[in-house]
Amino acid sequence: MKMFDIIKYEGDNNVLVWKFPGEDFNTLSQLIVHETQEALFFKDGKALDLFGAGRYTLHSQNIPLIRRVVNLPFNGESPFHCEVYFINRIVSMDVKWGTSSPIPIQDPVYKIILPICVYGQFAVQVSDSRKFLLGMVGTIRQFDQKTLLTYFRGILMTNIKDYIVKQFTDRNLSFLEIQGNLKTISDGIENSVTKEFDIYGLKLVNFNVISIEPSENDPSYLQLKQALAKRAEMQVLGYNYQQERTYDILDMAAANEGTASDIMGAGIGIGMGVNLGNTIGGFMGNAMPNVKEEVQGEVLKCPTCKRDLPADAKFCMSCGTKIDREPELELFICPHCGEKVPKGKFCMGCGKSLENICPKCGEIQTGNAKFCVNCGTKLHE
Repeated sequence: MKMFDIIKYEGDNNVLVWKFPGEDFNTLSQLIVHETQEALFFKDGKALDLFGAGRYTLHSQNIPLIRRVVNLPFNGESPFHCEVYFINRIVSMDVKWGTSSPIPIQDPVYKIILPICVYGQFAVQVSDSRKFLLGMVGTIRQFDQKTLLTYFRGILMTNIKDYIVKQFTDRNLSFLEIQGNLKTISDGIENSVTKEFDIYGLKLVNFNVISIEPSENDPSYLQLKQALAKRAEMQVLGYNYQQERTYDILDMAAANEGTASDIMGAGIGIGMGVNLGNTIGGFMGNAMPNVKEEVQGEVLKCPTCKRDLPADAKFCMSCGTKIDREPELELFICPHCGEKVPKGKFCMGCGKSLENICPKCGEIQTGNAKFCVNCGTKLHE
């Protein structure tokens, strides 16, 4: 049986608990505990004497609990059997965590379900060595950061998912806004899980959410990214969705022969949801501001200065020239075809003779009457 004269641990700081490989000592063995460590002796599954930083000779006076259990004499060299665990009390600063699979969350702004991935890190410190060893470590020979994260993953993920979902729903935050609230989210999750660490003798020094992002390869996210990029482009260029669709229709009309009804059908087919005529008119007005608007009604031109004048103008407003108008033709309804035609010998609509028809009331005359039998109008000069 090998007796160990020196009992100490000088290993990796990522290790929170390390069990000394030997279990047979005597009352002259030297125990060395470094500044950030504690050493706890176990016998028959019971936690006994706890040592802080320092160098100790294991005589019966400084291991009173062991002495009572194994009945060590007060003097002389006496062998005894026990287990020694070293606990690292240094703050473990960079314990990384992340969701093992994306969290499906409906974005409250864009109304689509996005798979959200969450990553971060936390810092932890052993605050109560006895509680930590008895409640979590047990008989494990080495307990490191990876083991700690494995044990706490369920607790962490439940609290993280619950809190982040509430941020999307209760606060109505989109995935674009959530990145600006990482500090608030980190503090909220830290408050909800601190008591869980405390139960096992651990102090949660800090907790940080570093990233909350949709899964890069998800089709919904890719589609949303394209839509947002398009919206940004249109905002920079200064036109909206309806104008964008109108522009596409005009391009289509330019590339393919078709009628106005074809364009109207294309506009309705893509679901423009607005009056196409108004949209095209507005778009063309914005896109080509130098094109002269169509003037409603008849336009006259001054014979002298060529200025455009209103249809009812009698004199030019620029040069004062009198505007001569041709006398309006007197129209009546042809009794043969029903068309409105000017006075004449023959109808312009059907070509039939109008010789025996009153030019005023359209009554058909008989014989060689000189006046209309209906209205008295003179028929022949």
